[in-house]
Amino acid sequence: MNSTTYEIEEIDSPIIALALHDGHYIAPEILPHIHLQEHERFREEDPYTAYMIDLSVSRVTVHTSRFQVDLNRLPDKAIYMLPEDAWGLQVWKDGFPEILSSALMEYYQEFYVRMSELIETAIHKFGYFLILDIHSYNHRRESPDKASPVISNPEINIGSANNHPKWQPLIHHFMQYLSACSINGRHPDVRENIVFKGGGFSQWANQNFSEKGCVISVEFKKTFMDEWTGRAFINHIQDIRGALLGSIPILKHQLNAFRNEQS
Repeated sequence: MNSTTYEIEEIDSPIIALALHDGHYIAPEILPHIHLQEHERFREEDPYTAYMIDLSVSRVTVHTSRFQVDLNRLPDKAIYMLPEDAWGLQVWKDGFPEILSSALMEYYQEFYVRMSELIETAIHKFGYFLILDIHSYNHRRESPDKASPVISNPEINIGSANNHPKWQPLIHHFMQYLSACSINGRHPDVRENIVFKGGGFSQWANQNFSEKGCVISVEFKKTFMDEWTGRAFINHIQDIRGALLGSIPILKHQLNAFRNEQS
């Protein structure tokens, strides 16, 4: 395991876009222990989110699969030891090989050290930070022909439960903006903390830096692809990226306004 399995592109911006679950890579020394077929892993990963975060901000893209180690869970749950940790899926052929634990958790801890440095740099330069934590979620889990009810599965779910309440006005501005965008030919249903409320990364960031910034965890329902075959609907994905790109000036304005109010 080494740092080449994730990529940090830092530019002069208070905003960081993050694709924690885009990766599909399993290290050669670990792959023989994995029970899941490649297509089974792909279904639960977040493909195309690396393209979505191709924005004019700092970017962090993780290339390793969440089935190797999940960087969006707290340390004690970062490795899917049991099927109940992974949607009932049996990840390991003969149970998790403990010999791998040390290297995987060193990688996990190294990633969080690098993220802490990135956040601290943004705070030093700008006085604040904001992380767009981009994910996607399945809505045809039972079969390719049966979608989950729309009433409980919004097109875009905003996870914000871990943030300090003072960031709520900024988050609501972001949600209002996304709701007014045209994505796949219509205005998307954008709701807050319905399907997901924010994962382990959001918890960690807010425990350590919540006074200086927030994490907006954005979950796009996988209507932008066929989640069973992996086939992408390119125009839909381009609309998502365009909407996120258009949000950057709005978010920077909100952050500046907040800083001016506090000064």
